[in-house]
Parts: sequence; structure tokens; C-alpha cells
Amino acid sequence: MKKSLLYFLIIITACFSQSCKSTTGNGQLIGVQDRPEWTNVRPIGMNYVNPGQLYVGQTDADINMSMYQRPKSVTIAGFYMDDTEITNNEYRQFVHWVRDSIAHIALGHTMESMDDSGREMIDWANYQEVLDYSPLSPDAEDLEFMYYGQEDRINGKRELDVRKLVYTWDWVDMKKVAKLPADEAYAMRSQLIERDSVMIYPDTLVWMRDFDYAYNEPMTEGYFNHPAYDEYPVVGITWKQAKGFSSWRTKINDIYRGYANAGKKKKNRTFLDVPNYRLPTEYEYEYAARGGRLSATYPWGLNYIRSEKGCLLANFKPGRGDYTPDGGFYTVKVAMYNPNDFGLYDMSGNVSEWTESQFVENAHSFIHDMNPTITYNAEEDDPITLKRKVIRGGSWKDIGYFLQTGVRDYEYQDSATSYIGFRNVLSYRGRTITDK
Repeated sequence: MKKSLLYFLIIITACFSQSCKSTTGNGQLIGVQDRPEWTNVRPIGMNYVNPGQLYVGQTDADINMSMYQRPKSVTIAGFYMDDTEITNNEYRQFVHWVRDSIAHIALGHTMESMDDSGREMIDWANYQEVLDYSPLSPDAEDLEFMYYGQEDRINGKRELDVRKLVYTWDWVDMKKVAKLPADEAYAMRSQLIERDSVMIYPDTLVWMRDFDYAYNEPMTEGYFNHPAYDEYPVVGITWKQAKGFSSWRTKINDIYRGYANAGKKKKNRTFLDVPNYRLPTEYEYEYAARGGRLSATYPWGLNYIRSEKGCLLANFKPGRGDYTPDGGFYTVKVAMYNPNDFGLYDMSGNVSEWTESQFVENAHSFIHDMNPTITYNAEEDDPITLKRKVIRGGSWKDIGYFLQTGVRDYEYQDSATSYIGFRNVLSYRGRTITDK
């Protein structure tokens, strides 16, 4: 009898000791255990824009627009923003990734044949520089479809056919999904996935197309390709190309985060959950441009476009037929002028910038006062007015009026110009930056 009781007590003790390690909490509400460690990392090249309130609308008298764009008080959630515009060299990384991806598929490379970074090096310099009479490496024949044919070559030089550089990505229109009943949204998930494709190479002809009777051939020939312009803002990018870049940037972030955690035990993995890179809404852009100042006419906080010493504070067109007093002729290198109070450069001037928002003249009359925006993904056959996207900031070829933080302008989403670029933002997750 005593021996049976002893066995019973041992079994009960073992059960209790096991339950202490159980993730069920022994009947107590303790949450799911063994969750991965989470770190809110500030992405390199991005600055934190803390949440706050602002009055959107014109910062200076504008008789023509005052009836449409009446001031409105709104609140913006915190987010990260690129401290400069996306540069030519940063966008070139996207171009090379798409080029390499197409080549890897053509050459039949698999994940097993790639290195730790997920890439198998391709000797593009050898492929691109050989002439017709030079021997080709074994792989070159498999990649010949990526080059211009004989009839399109200039002086026999083999050059990549940039029309082949197409990026495809999937996404979901959350606003469309939110309008459906929950059971339908889950049941129709496969039907709600959208797919977009776009040729991603910048339109280098914009320098000639935008300005009739002007000699801009050197900019067409060298602006995106020559190392001298590596740190200049990329232009010749449509709204959809900017969206494709944002999707790709999210994708490579996910890929390399996976490599960082590969082989680690679950408890040692770091949960670097980064939201999707995206374009800012027009009101996020305006809020960021003001640098935390409620009524700043310009990002630098002054009501003037010159400093006390008479120096121009941004890259724009200060006078009729006069482009050079600000230190630039066309665009200039990013971060050439002082940042605003959020540490953001060129929020006015240099290039105007794409936003996520659709342009509606009287948007201030009906937008929400919490994280406002209007979005619409226009189809090819939609009326042209539905393809207008808000651009902000003014550019190197604009007069000072367009540098004001409250000025709204638009361009059609399928247009590429020599004066519109973009930058990305990331929504902020978790605590505010000041919380411990």
C-alpha cells in the first residue's frame, strides 16, 4: 500500500513539474510563450518622424485654391522616412537585381547553386563588353536574348535590352477587401490578390522630352549611367515604377532577414519584423516636410527662401531664365542643403516626389482627421482624371511658390519626367520612440 502511494505521489509530482514548463499556463492567462525576441531597428538611411498634429493647407495666401484647399487639423502616426530622395545608385541596385534574376532563371541556377547571399555571380562585364568577333563564354549564348540584336547595335557594341527588365509583384488592395463581409474576404482570398508588372529601367529620354528647343542630350546619355551622377536623385520614374521599387525593397529585406536567422534556434532568432516599404501619403509628406512645426512655410522653418546671408536654401528656379544662383543647374547631389528638424533633406526643391495619394482638388473638405489620404489604383482604361497622383516638394525647374510645404500639385501616374523622384517610408510599429 505504501509503495502504491509512493508511485502515485511521484506521478503527480512529475505532472506538476511538467505543467510548470507548459505553454498552456496551468490554467492561468500568461500569453503564448517562447515568442521570438523583437527589436525595433531604425533602418539605415531613414529617420523617425514622431506622431503629431498639423494644419494641412496653404501656408501662404492663394486666392485660386483657397476655396478648394481649406485648412484642416489632422493627426499623423509615427513613421520612418528616407532622409534623402532615392538616388541613381540606389535605384541601380533594383535594376541589377531584376537583371540578375532574369539571368539566373535563364541559366537554370537553383538555390543549391547560390552562395550565402542568395546570388551566384554572373560576369556581366565580360558579356557586355565583348564584340561580335570576340569569343563568348559558355553562358553568354543563354543570355543572348537579353541583349539588343545585331540590327539594333551601335558600332557593334553588345548592350542590354532594357525593355527585358520587367519586375512583377503581388499585392492586396486592403481597402477593397475591407468593404467585403469577413467570410467573403477569407473565402475569396485568391481572387483578391492583385498582380502588377512594369518595365523598371528609368526613361532617360525625359531630359529631351520635357524641354523642346533645348540641348539636353548629355543628360540623356549620362544622368543614370555615369558615376558622376550616382548620388543624384533618380528621375524618369513613373508612379508604378516607384511602387515596384518599394515592393522589391520589401522583398529583399525579407530575404536577407531570413538568411540572418537561418540555422539559429528558435529562441535565438531576432524578430526583425519590418512593415512594407511604401510611398508616403501626401499628408505624411507635408507633415514630415514641416519638421514638426505647425505652420512652417518651408521645411527650413523660415518664411523666406534665402538665409540671413542671402544664400538660397534649396535647389529651384529663382528667376526667369536663371537656374544657377542656388548652386545647381539641373538636379544636384542629395543632401547638399541643410536638413529640416526631422533630419530630412530636400523636402523642398531638387526633385518633386511621388506620393501614394490620389489628387482630388477639394480633398481637405472630406478627408478624415486621422492619418488622412485618398487612394485609388487606376486601371489602364480609367478616365485620365483618375490617374492623377499628388506630387509634393517642388523641383529644380520650379519657381519658389512650389517649394511651400502646403502646395499640392499632381502628375499622371503613367508619366515620367526629369523633375519627379521619390522616397520611401515605413509605418512605425510598437512603442513610440521615447518609450523605454
